[in-house]
Amino acid sequence: TAASALLRGARGNSGVILSLLFRGVSKGFKGCAEADGAALANAFALGVEAAYKAVMKPTEGTILTVARIASERARAACYDTQEFLPVFEAALTGARDALAETPELLPVLKKAGVVDAGGKGFVIILEGMLSVFKDNVLIASSEQPAAAPAAQQRNAAAEFDGDITFTYCTEFIVKRAPGNQNDPLRLRAYLESIGDSAVVVDDDQIIKVHVHTDNPGNALQRGLEYGQLINIKIDNMRDQHERAQNEAANTAPVSTPDGDTYTPVAPEKPFGFVSVAAGDGLTTLFGDLGADQVVSGGQTMNPSTEDILKAVELTPAETVFVLPNNKNIIMAAELAVPLATRKVIVLHTRTIPMGISAMLAFDPDQSEEENALAMDKAANRVQTGQVTFAARDSDFDGHKIKEGEILALENGKLAFTEQDAVKAAVRLTRALFKRSSDSAFITLIYGADATEEQAEAVRDAVQAKVGPDVEITVISGGQPVYYFIISVE
Repeated sequence: TAASALLRGARGNSGVILSLLFRGVSKGFKGCAEADGAALANAFALGVEAAYKAVMKPTEGTILTVARIASERARAACYDTQEFLPVFEAALTGARDALAETPELLPVLKKAGVVDAGGKGFVIILEGMLSVFKDNVLIASSEQPAAAPAAQQRNAAAEFDGDITFTYCTEFIVKRAPGNQNDPLRLRAYLESIGDSAVVVDDDQIIKVHVHTDNPGNALQRGLEYGQLINIKIDNMRDQHERAQNEAANTAPVSTPDGDTYTPVAPEKPFGFVSVAAGDGLTTLFGDLGADQVVSGGQTMNPSTEDILKAVELTPAETVFVLPNNKNIIMAAELAVPLATRKVIVLHTRTIPMGISAMLAFDPDQSEEENALAMDKAANRVQTGQVTFAARDSDFDGHKIKEGEILALENGKLAFTEQDAVKAAVRLTRALFKRSSDSAFITLIYGADATEEQAEAVRDAVQAKVGPDVEITVISGGQPVYYFIISVE
């Protein structure tokens, strides 16, 4: 239950990783009436393994490192004792030690003079757990707990269109025969030749198989070449779809962890869009571009997986494109993919301008694969500038930055500092424009802490430098955090 709640409530990359850690812990404790130190160490190890596998390029100095060291200390403690409490305390000590070392592993933390926030959160969670285990003291929350939500029901099949390519959803497990050296990759290749949605996962003992095909007997016959078959399950998806359509009108509302309820809507069109943005102007802009739902969020305001999932389920489309528009929201968005009752494609838009360009590149006459490719290419052609402020004193590449100083970010990296937001925007826009010789469009989005007069001053100053052939558009975004967001393409 806790692992599922963490998955749905994950905010940002650290939240996603945290959910994976505890999903692994839940697997480690499966079937245990009680857990000793060895079971705890094994559970931590499973959680760390799941978290590292989920990240394409694991970065040390983050929550991953903190969790890994905690797991290693727990394993080491088992050599001296099998008691639960000493092993847990060893894990917590390891987590604290690793947290203190994160600035040495990740230069950006050292420059800012802080430890990793996700790692710090993990340590606090472990401290809260130890308080209960050791002293039976529950650390009280300052907020009133929400009422437990009612059990949720979903009618997934009824949400999809009847255009099913292959009839039978076929699943089975192969108990690998001793000495059988057949490569599971060859099994997957064969399954892909007779169907789609082929998934083959293996370890030393079993191979778990899933495939959509019109010939389930052929899939089972090929599986027998690898060992005995167990847990065979074959479903007629066309029949399921017909029955589910009849039940769709009675779909029960879904309850979210915060007590909210909503009813997933049936698809009415092939494609839909969910965008993440903050600010009334940007919300309106994405709506005008075709977004069915705009989730409130952005820098320092990461929406949860459940927030994104709800928006997806309220989009009346068979395939929903999700635009996170922030690099720290991408993982939370991707966690919504397996939870949704419709197909979800997460585009890796890291900034608002990337999201805007992706929306503009959509072509309703193209397939989902063609659109995903075109939208991704359009997003990555955009250069993004952001003008914001320093939240605290820090050091970056040897430069002392004072709290409140204006920061100019070029494609996510600090370019320079200024004392005036307008001057910073002009200088930054010119620098972005010079880097792309064929740029013809500049968009200037001013935020809640900038005025229209300031935006026009930036536009006039930039126009005088780039010439009349370049089109400059000024938009009131109303976004927090950033005085200006600049797009050059």
